[in-house]
Amino acid sequence: MSNSNVLLSLAKVMVAAAWADGVITNEEINSLKDLLFHMKGITAQDWAEIDIYVESPVEETERQRLVEELEARLSSPEDKTQAIQALDQMVQSGGSVGESELAVVNEIKAEIQNARAGSTRHWNIFTRGRVQDRSQAVKDAPNREQYLDDFVKNKIYYDVSRRLAQQNVPIKISEDDLRKLSLAGGLMARVAYVDRQVTEAENQVILQALQKYWGSSHVEATVVVEMAASEVSKGLDYYRLTRQFFETTTEDERMAFLDALFAVAAGDGQASFEEIEEIRTIAYGLLLSHQQFIDAKLRLPAGQRID
Repeated sequence: MSNSNVLLSLAKVMVAAAWADGVITNEEINSLKDLLFHMKGITAQDWAEIDIYVESPVEETERQRLVEELEARLSSPEDKTQAIQALDQMVQSGGSVGESELAVVNEIKAEIQNARAGSTRHWNIFTRGRVQDRSQAVKDAPNREQYLDDFVKNKIYYDVSRRLAQQNVPIKISEDDLRKLSLAGGLMARVAYVDRQVTEAENQVILQALQKYWGSSHVEATVVVEMAASEVSKGLDYYRLTRQFFETTTEDERMAFLDALFAVAAGDGQASFEEIEEIRTIAYGLLLSHQQFIDAKLRLPAGQRID
C-alpha cells in the first residue's frame, strides 16, 4: 500500500468489521493480529491505536467513521484492491464467520470499491439529503482515539471513565481525582493479586479504602474495583502506575496509602510474606523510606502480619 496511514486505517476497519456481530473471539483476534503483523508498515506504535478498537465493541456509526477515513486515504486503485483483498483474507482466516459479520464486510468492500480514491464522495441531488443525515451521524460518532493517551498510560482510568459514561453516572469528584483513584485502585489490586486471585474480602477492603482515603462515592469506587481487578490479571505496568501515582500525590498521601495497602494485604485475615514484599516494592517506587515502610507495617496488628 502507498503509506502507513492507509495501513493503519485499514487495520482499524478490519477490527471494526470483526465486531459486526457484537462479539470478537480470541480466534478472530489472533487471526486478525497475525494478518496485521505481516502487513509491512504496521509499527509498534500503531498497535495501541488498533488495540483500543479490539478492546470493546465498535458500533455502526463508529465503524462507518473508520470506513470513511480509510476511503479518504486510498490514493490509488491499487490501494483499493489491496484493501479489499485484506478484508477477504480476514474472512477466510477468521474461522466461522457469522452472517451479520459477512454482510458488514461485503458492505465495506462495496463502499471501498465505489469510493473515489483520495477524494470525498460526490452525490447527486436525489441522495444528498439522506447522505447528509448519515454524514452528520458519522460526524457525531464516538472517537475513542481521543482517549488513546489514557488507554496507554492509565488503562484503569480509561475503563472507569467509559463505564461511568455508559451508565450515565454523574461523577462527583474531579477528573484529576478520578485518575488518582484509578491509579490507587490498580496498586491495591496488584497487592491483592500477588497470589493470582483477588478475593471478595480484598475487594471490599479496596472499596472501603477508596472511599475513606480518596473521597469517592460508592458507585465510583465500585467501578474502580471492578476495572482494577479485571486489568490486574492482564498485567498492569507497575512502573507506570507507581510513577504516575507519585506524580499526583503528596508525601502525606503516599504514607497514608501504605496503610491502605497493608489493609488490603490483611483483607483475607493475614498479610502474607509475598504481599508485604510487594508493598515494600511499591513503597520504594513511591520514593518512601524504608523506615516509613516499617512504620506502616507495624501499624498493622501483630496477628495480621508476618514479621
